[in-house]
Amino acid sequence: MNLIAKTMFDLEPLLEEELKALGASDIVPLTRAVSFRGDLKLMYRANLNLRTALRILLPIDQFTARNAEELYRKIGAFDWSEYLSNDKTFAIDSSVNSSFFNHSQYVALKAKDAIVDQFRDRTGKRPSIDLAHPDIRLNIHIAESNVSISLDSSGESLHKRGYRTIGHQAPLNEVLAAALVKFSGWTPDTPLIDPMCGSATILFEAALMAFHIPPNYYRPAFGFMNWENFNQNIWNSVMEEAESNIKYYDLPMLGGDVSPKSIYFSERTAEKLKLSSYIKFQRKSFQRLAVPFDSGMLIMNPPYGIRMEEADLAGLYKMIGDKLKASYAGFEAWILSANNAALKNIGLHPSKKITVFNGSIECKFQKFNLYKGSKKSGKL
Repeated sequence: MNLIAKTMFDLEPLLEEELKALGASDIVPLTRAVSFRGDLKLMYRANLNLRTALRILLPIDQFTARNAEELYRKIGAFDWSEYLSNDKTFAIDSSVNSSFFNHSQYVALKAKDAIVDQFRDRTGKRPSIDLAHPDIRLNIHIAESNVSISLDSSGESLHKRGYRTIGHQAPLNEVLAAALVKFSGWTPDTPLIDPMCGSATILFEAALMAFHIPPNYYRPAFGFMNWENFNQNIWNSVMEEAESNIKYYDLPMLGGDVSPKSIYFSERTAEKLKLSSYIKFQRKSFQRLAVPFDSGMLIMNPPYGIRMEEADLAGLYKMIGDKLKASYAGFEAWILSANNAALKNIGLHPSKKITVFNGSIECKFQKFNLYKGSKKSGKL
């Protein structure tokens, strides 16, 4: 069957690599998505194992429409009894990039009306809407006049891994955090430090990666579990396969943060994931953080001055650069920031720049090589 994995902008190449590793076929990159083919088992595996996917969609209908009445009529012509019943709740997500339709919520409303009217006409009753926890979630995508309708096999977005009980006030999206680790080229034999870890999303995603723990191993449910064709035996085999690949070993990781609350909740999450023996935390500022490794990698996401107020953002970034030069010779440092002016205050020349989006905010993920001795003289 044809499937579509949704992702964030510029993460499509990472998602392609993951799908290839899962054994998907006919992989085609799209905008913020990748299409592929696979059977029911692969769809289950994709939901469980893909680290850079937000949703896995199963397209069920497509047509053209140029106005609300045509949209309503064609959605109403589809036989929804194959996927819905009066005793099941549903919700509709919509995305619109069209000169014919300019409001995604209105599209969702017209689609909802068409579906419930069909059931009312046929049975005298109608299924209910549940925006928070629907049994069936539908996705409508409109590009100009081309309308695609899909079943959402994931349910809630796949960035909601299920391992976090209480989060930081502005946690980094788990899909983006996993992407940063992949972009950095980090390997589990390299010590990893996040000196401004907040809710420690980067460290947790790296640890799950290292131990081959599926990113959504801790999720209680997926959307496909409410489908009529849900196969418990296939799902059990997918989980057994995943569990047989989990391997624990020595993993040097350190998270630091000046916030007592951040460290407290990060330690509780580590306990829940049984990672307390592998990820250590220090409630210290970056300046005071004790570095237990001679070399390794830092990945950090300092304040941008957008979501958080920073009295002296230039001074903060200068301090980061000074500390890197003074205490982290022999390390690689990766810094995510949306503030290009602040990044210049680090005082180091980046060897690599990658553009990513933290929500709607365009960011630069920059790599800095911190050499021992003089790079010019070759005394490394």
